[in-house]
Amino acid sequence: MTNRLRSQIEEEEAEQQKLIVEEKRDSEFPDNFLTQLFTKGILNAESATKALPFMLFIALLGMIYIANMHLAERNIRDINKISKEVKELSWDYKTTKAELAFKSTLTEVAKRAKEDTLDIKESMQPPQKIADGEVKDEH
Repeated sequence: MTNRLRSQIEEEEAEQQKLIVEEKRDSEFPDNFLTQLFTKGILNAESATKALPFMLFIALLGMIYIANMHLAERNIRDINKISKEVKELSWDYKTTKAELAFKSTLTEVAKRAKEDTLDIKESMQPPQKIADGEVKDEH
């Protein structure tokens, strides 16, 4: 090794390293359709790098679409829940209105007045109409 020039030794070592690197590349990637497509075909590292912003944009649109779908489904669930509550409140309103109409009839008011300790009796005479002239004479 001492008889040779230093540059020749470096060239031989570089060639050996190239052989080692080339052998590793061959052993790392099997020779099939996909590896040929990605290394030698349309899709290579350079074109993939150029398409990266577009792919990120498409991914962002996909995430926005998914979020929008979740929001829409949640709104639909809320609308269904609120519509059920409105139906229940409507039923309660109708029931209460019917009970009030029943309790405000003349016979029911009379029964309740008798049951209470107010000693209120039902009038047997019909109500009388007061004319406008009679009111002025009293005052």
